[in-house]
Amino acid sequence: MPLFAYIALKNNKTIVRGKLEADDIKSAREGIKKLGLLPTKIVDETNKNASEQVIKLAKANLKPMSLKDKIEFTSTLQILTATGIPIIETLVFMENNAEATTIRDIAYELRRNIIAGSTLAETLEKYRSIFGRVYVGLVKAGEDSGELDKTLARMLELLKKQDAIKSKVVGALVYPCFVVLLALVVVTIMLVFVFPAFQSMFDSLGRELPITTQLCINLGNFMRQFWYVPLGGLILLIFGVKKVFTTESTRKVIDRNILKVPLLSDLMRYANFSNFLAVLQVAYDAGIPVVDCLYLSNLTMDNVVLKQAILSAASKVQQGIHLSVALRSTKQIPNMMLFMIATGEQSGRLGEMLYHCTTFIDRKLDDIIDKFTKLVEPALLIVIGGIVLFLALSLYMPLFSAYQQ
Repeated sequence: MPLFAYIALKNNKTIVRGKLEADDIKSAREGIKKLGLLPTKIVDETNKNASEQVIKLAKANLKPMSLKDKIEFTSTLQILTATGIPIIETLVFMENNAEATTIRDIAYELRRNIIAGSTLAETLEKYRSIFGRVYVGLVKAGEDSGELDKTLARMLELLKKQDAIKSKVVGALVYPCFVVLLALVVVTIMLVFVFPAFQSMFDSLGRELPITTQLCINLGNFMRQFWYVPLGGLILLIFGVKKVFTTESTRKVIDRNILKVPLLSDLMRYANFSNFLAVLQVAYDAGIPVVDCLYLSNLTMDNVVLKQAILSAASKVQQGIHLSVALRSTKQIPNMMLFMIATGEQSGRLGEMLYHCTTFIDRKLDDIIDKFTKLVEPALLIVIGGIVLFLALSLYMPLFSAYQQ
């Protein structure tokens, strides 16, 4: 007779595990109910591999959450947890009422694992690809310290801050990208449609065309006849740029050179350290050791050079060196940040100073983004104006020359 392992609830509170023999899964469920238990999971021990495949398939079908969805999920979890509602009931609520399908699916999977006997942190660890190591690490620290609701509140503030930083950086880059794209469209229309339309008029003038005009006409005719060549070149260019930025060796060279460009280096540095300090402060307040705080915070950084600098500082802290001294040795940390961390270490108020340091970095980042926007806009206008002037002169120079004759 097949052997079934089960997990059930006693009085809707206590989790009970056990095994029993039954003819099939239906008989096993009825046998468990006769024991006064509510079955939540029944596994056929003779077909355990099939059950594991089902779990793996369910995990594979889960879609990653966007930052907005993660904020909504964390907000609901924090509010209901703070009011004393059990985690299972909280997940049931999200499973039935969340607007996003992704949140409902994840709430179902989390509830299923927690009923099976796992803690919230252990369950999140199984879905680390969805939540991230920082999220999982902070939730584990909150559970271990018994302050899960406070840790979730800090996590919610952290996620909202990351969303705000992302919006600021993207907002600063949207306008330049839009202008460049518009310029490419205008140049393409001019070369492909406008210059070829004037070719018969230029030929009737009976004069040799200027080099720039002839170049534009030849380029336009080439693009009309072999349109797939520039299109393929653009696709290859996008693929090549993506490959360059995802390859570790080339990415390190690019990140190192970016840190040498005056304004762009400040933008990159402060954007990275804003996320870094936010996670560092939340992790430290959650009671995580400083070394582990550094490793968790380092996961939020995008610049390879800065990531390696923080890893170097973490290894020195692990050897017993003070945090401020270890960070100063990297020569990548802003002086104000170093001073505030050193003051916090000396006064025993490191958590408070990390909070003030985060506020300072955020203000600096806002100022840098404003400067970046104000400098990029006139530079783009000059470039676009130069392109328009070049095309206009190339188009009208033969006509002006003919009128002068």
